Order: sequence, then C-alpha cells, then structure tokens
Amino acid sequence: MIAAFPLMLVPLALYNLAMIGLMGEGGAAALDKVVLSLSMLSGAVWTMSLGDLMIVIGLVALFFEIVKATRTGSGSLINHMLSLVVFILFLVEFLLVQGAATQIFFILMTIAFLDVIGGFVISIRTAGRDVSIGL
Repeated sequence: MIAAFPLMLVPLALYNLAMIGLMGEGGAAALDKVVLSLSMLSGAVWTMSLGDLMIVIGLVALFFEIVKATRTGSGSLINHMLSLVVFILFLVEFLLVQGAATQIFFILMTIAFLDVIGGFVISIRTAGRDVSIGL
C-alpha cells in the first residue's frame, strides 16, 4: 500500500509547514530564506532559497510518480485517485488561502496537475500494450 502514497503530498505539507512558521519566520518570507549558497568559478554566487528547494522536491516527486505510473497492478488506480485528491487540495488551497497565492505554490500545483495527467496517460498507454490476443 505504500506504493499508492502520492508523493506530491510531501511538497504540499512542506509548503504548509513553512507558511505556519515551522521553518523560520512564517508566511511568504519563509520561502525567501537562503538554504544554499555556492561561489561559482565565474565569480558569481548561486543561491537556492527554500521556495526553490520545494520546487526541486516537487520535480523529484514528479519523476518518481511517473515511474510508479508505469506499473500495472491494483495499487496503480488507487495511486492515481489519491494523486487527483492531492491536486484538488492544491487547487482549493491556491484559490482560498492567501498564503498560497505565490508563484512557488502555483508551480507546485502545476507539477501536481502534470502528475495526475501524466499518470493517467502513461497507465492507459501501458495497459494498451499489456493486452494480449489469444489465438
């Protein structure tokens, strides 16, 4: 049943934890907190904020969700339905919660949408190839 767990729930939870102040100051200011800073050979300084890190986590979760979508089995349908619920949670929070009206949250919501659509499309394509015709 662990395979049915929607991984996009992790960035949603992390974003909400940042908004309530468990990752430093609360609100949108927490997303600008620098978590990594590297000096490049060119002399420029590359920084990664907490919001950027959440987007990277969302993209990694999307990768694993797409890999999970290639499996055929009883848990795949449950995974797709739970991913749809997570996307609906993203959408409702984006529309109704003031702290979720940021570019970072919108990008995470778009990643969750791609997870839902990609999961269904990949499952349909792999199921079509899984059909064998007996003679």
